[in-house]
Amino acid sequence: GGRMGRFFGHLKTITLHKIRVTKLCFRCGLYKQGILHDLSKYTPVEFLSGVKYYQGDRSPINREKEVIGYSLGWLHHKGRNKHHWEYWLDNGDPIKAIEMPVNYVIEMFCDRVAACQTYQKEAYRDDSALRYYLNGKSRCLMHENTHALLEELLTYLSKHGLDETIAYIRKHYRK
Repeated sequence: GGRMGRFFGHLKTITLHKIRVTKLCFRCGLYKQGILHDLSKYTPVEFLSGVKYYQGDRSPINREKEVIGYSLGWLHHKGRNKHHWEYWLDNGDPIKAIEMPVNYVIEMFCDRVAACQTYQKEAYRDDSALRYYLNGKSRCLMHENTHALLEELLTYLSKHGLDETIAYIRKHYRK
């Protein structure tokens, strides 16, 4: 416990997650995105709220939203990271979801798989990320093509495992 425990716990969690996403992105052929993934999590606005609301088994962003109703760290993060669907929302009447470029959907896939691995630890399964996605799907304001591609990749993962899914991505989406 304590502030130092939360500091090192958060640092370890975001770094382990980043390394996992980077490796997955590299395996999918996304080298620049793999290197740049989530670097904004080390900026003060994101890092300090991450430490303050660190829990270890889920995102501190979720805890921060429960406690104060919003997250400045998240608002900073999703405005700077194109692998989040929230980045692609344009305000209007109604709010419009812009179709995400395929390379960012693939990075989002890698991000979700790595997040499940990082937080679920031994409980992680090939269908973990699909179940998480389906559970929150109705709250995601994604373009229909973005939804379809992400769901296709997560479903493929749930049926064929990670190695085959990466081969599938490289064959069909990274020409």
